[in-house]
Amino acid sequence: MEPKRIREGYLVKKGSVFNTWKPMWVVLLEDGIEFYKKKSDNSPKGMIPLKGSTLTSPCQDFGKRMFVFKITTTKQQDHFFQAAFLEERDGWVRDIKKAIKCIEGGQKFARKSTRRSIRLPETVDLGALYLSMKDTEKGIKELNLEKDKKIFNHCFTGNCVIDWLLSSKSVRNRQEGLMIASSLLNEGYLQPAGDLSKNAVDGTAENPFLDNPDAFYYFPDSGFFCEENSSDDDIILKEEFRGVIIKQGCLLKQGHRRKNWKVRKFILREDPAYLHYYDPAGGEDPLGAIHLRGCVVTSVESNPDAKKSEEENLFEIITADEVHYFLQAATPKERTEWIKAIQVASRTGK
Repeated sequence: MEPKRIREGYLVKKGSVFNTWKPMWVVLLEDGIEFYKKKSDNSPKGMIPLKGSTLTSPCQDFGKRMFVFKITTTKQQDHFFQAAFLEERDGWVRDIKKAIKCIEGGQKFARKSTRRSIRLPETVDLGALYLSMKDTEKGIKELNLEKDKKIFNHCFTGNCVIDWLLSSKSVRNRQEGLMIASSLLNEGYLQPAGDLSKNAVDGTAENPFLDNPDAFYYFPDSGFFCEENSSDDDIILKEEFRGVIIKQGCLLKQGHRRKNWKVRKFILREDPAYLHYYDPAGGEDPLGAIHLRGCVVTSVESNPDAKKSEEENLFEIITADEVHYFLQAATPKERTEWIKAIQVASRTGK
């Protein structure tokens, strides 16, 4: 009997021999992780046994690479994976940890969570708390804040985070709020913006999180950017990057010239409505952008340039300038979600 497939999807993996990062189709089984060069491949490029393995997340060994986690096997071999966004990383980490625990206890993997936190009370779920903080109606309000002749877009202050934790009855006092906020920061649910909050994270302050109206923070997938900032970390962005991120993830994209298919990381923004695509293995600048205002997006059953084995979950975007883009999702559900999100953005964005 074959091991049960728990989760599968595109992740970027660091090579074991060469220090290159490449997108792989990754499959989590009950007893290990298989990774394939392409989703359509019949045999895996490699396999990582989970018995006795340990998982580290977040893994901050690679500087600006975000959403990385590490699996260390019993032979002390390190395997590094990078997700496209925070919730995706947390989903993989949660399932891998549970699979390892099930192996140790001789149990079958089941979806009901048994996650426990060592540092925090059992009632605190940082993932659920993060989603509540991002709620558009009841969550923390993202603002455009000015400091030292710089404008920080889509961010909020440290004392606002503690105020929200208190008002939502997530904590009993400000000291407890600092502990929770620091954990959110350490786990990557919050990011520092500006010198004051960054210095605190780097260890020049007593607490990594500051309950301070001059300390700025942002959600990692919020579309944060800083204007008139000359530092290496914050880049002046064009108008098309000002939109709020509403969806992101990896898809296959067909090239316009060679008609070959490559994995790309896509970020969908609305108002203005743009779909930017990146090399998932690295690089902060997008490879291209699709202006979605007035576009048409539909599912297609076949593509003249695609092999029969690849004619699954295709959809097409036709821009107002009549440029055609063919994309491929991993599942029918994922294709539907992308089509709906693009349709909404194309109607509401500039």
